Amino acid sequence: MYSIRQEELFSLQELLEMSPKDTYALVFETLDITPFLKVVSKKSLNGKPTELNYAAMLVSLFVRIMERIPTIKDLIRRLTRSVEFSTQCGFTGSDRIPSEASYSRMIQKLQGSSVFQETHNSLIHQAFQEGFIDATVVAMDATHIEARDRQPKKQSTDNADELPTELPKKKRGRKSKAERDQWLQEQLELEANRPLFEKKVEEQLPYSFAELSEHIPLAPEWGVKKNSEGKNVFWYGFKGHLLVDCKSQYILTALLSSGNVNDAKLAIPLLKSLSEHHPNLKVDYVLADAGYDLVPIYQQSQDLGARALIDYNRRNEQPIEGKDKYFRPVCKEGHSYRYDSFNPKYETLKYTSPKECATCPFSDGECQKVHKVKVESDVRKYTVPARGSDRYYELYKKRTAVERVNAYLKEYFQVGNIRHRGKLATVDFQLSCLVYTACKLTVDLVKLRRSGKTAA
Repeated sequence: MYSIRQEELFSLQELLEMSPKDTYALVFETLDITPFLKVVSKKSLNGKPTELNYAAMLVSLFVRIMERIPTIKDLIRRLTRSVEFSTQCGFTGSDRIPSEASYSRMIQKLQGSSVFQETHNSLIHQAFQEGFIDATVVAMDATHIEARDRQPKKQSTDNADELPTELPKKKRGRKSKAERDQWLQEQLELEANRPLFEKKVEEQLPYSFAELSEHIPLAPEWGVKKNSEGKNVFWYGFKGHLLVDCKSQYILTALLSSGNVNDAKLAIPLLKSLSEHHPNLKVDYVLADAGYDLVPIYQQSQDLGARALIDYNRRNEQPIEGKDKYFRPVCKEGHSYRYDSFNPKYETLKYTSPKECATCPFSDGECQKVHKVKVESDVRKYTVPARGSDRYYELYKKRTAVERVNAYLKEYFQVGNIRHRGKLATVDFQLSCLVYTACKLTVDLVKLRRSGKTAA
């Protein structure tokens, strides 16, 4: 079967390949820098007068992402050498080009504010009002981001003489009741004192997004993932977590965490952020890979009014007798029952007898023609639509939208080029996501104008 791709009136690559003068004008019609200017500008008229052009500095920060300039040092070099480029960013002949320290101080001011989140939410709201987003099907995934920090050294063996020659011997045999009670009490205290994102995922459910976001670890750490060949790949840095609209490929929510945080630990913050910041978006399905196959994520999706379609993670579970790999009932001949429908009143999945029953030698009336299963009996195994059905595959294959957005961010918007450390790394990540969303909205607005002119 051939897949014919429709030609777009205007694409994101076309915007990035336009002349800088046209690109900047279009993007900054959509992206308002006034909220950023309020954060970094001087708050009082007293004291030393302002010598820097903060508006032009902010524009140059956004332009650096679009032009794929790797560092602030390279940005300053280009501003110094190219009068045309500095003029396009808003610097006048009387303005001096800021130093790296000036940019660093401005970035620190931006890091301590919520201006990125608020501006991104306003762009998503505008896209929804224009009809570019419906968010009926959303997908979430994580991508690895290498840090520029120096990797921690391995433990040195120079002072081997100071290490104990023998480890204390453990007492063999079963613990007494008193020792076991003491050990259980110690484990409970240890679990209670752990940071929130080191506890089980269900511990996040009672918290709001604002409370969860304060506990997200942001220090670079070692992370591991499996590549396409099934081998472990290690990196030192961060993880970027995205929740994306599958149809329009807008980033609805974006979060950054340490590289050692499990993907599933950020699923509930992503979904809570969507429900709190965009209550007007009515989500029907949440798509994710097997790394998110946890009961609390299904529960949070239901609180959002959506159904979670997550690839099943067997975790060394044994096959269930009388069920196939998609947990559908199986007849005496070993044929799987067919998914028929879902009853929302009783929250049940209906399975009908296999098509092979027409020629089955055991068709003596003993085989059950209809099976009904309650979704609540196991939310991981029984999804809506049912696993293995054509409708399930039709929806689940839309999950690749979030992978395409991750690829766009790394190739065109500098997400793989985090230059700051700790919490300042969030500025680079949020800046890239914001510029992507602004460019995406700009492209859709230009397409809408062009199609309107063509129709007229």
